[in-house]
Amino acid sequence: MIDFLALFMLLAGYVIGLGAVNVIDLHIFLGRRSRYWAETTIRVHKVTKPLVWLGIALVIIGGAIFYRDDYGAVVPLVQAAVVLLLILNRLFLTYRVSPFLLAREEEDRAGELLSVSWQRKMAAASIVSMVGWWGSLALLVWYVLGR
Repeated sequence: MIDFLALFMLLAGYVIGLGAVNVIDLHIFLGRRSRYWAETTIRVHKVTKPLVWLGIALVIIGGAIFYRDDYGAVVPLVQAAVVLLLILNRLFLTYRVSPFLLAREEEDRAGELLSVSWQRKMAAASIVSMVGWWGSLALLVWYVLGR
């Protein structure tokens, strides 16, 4: 029963976190050339930001329980490293990008396109998020099927 609950929690973390990442990354992509989507991205990130953090928390808790007897295996170690990278990426997005976007909204500049520099930073963070979340999920599937 504990394995069921742990795997359920782990998968719930992926559903919530990866779902939110997909939504915000799509908005970031659309907002590169559209004033409408640039403004929408600022609004959407207020919802997706806590959902990504919730997803990370569930992945950590569920993973710690699910892999409790197998910490030394390759997949749990790689997933732990990926989650650490996702946390660092999310800290950048939460404490650098989010305040910047919220300040633009406060200044009534939410509909303006971002500078190339900010677009590159956000694109790099999006790539890290997508590769990290999808890659980690693929590792989980590989692990479960190999058991």
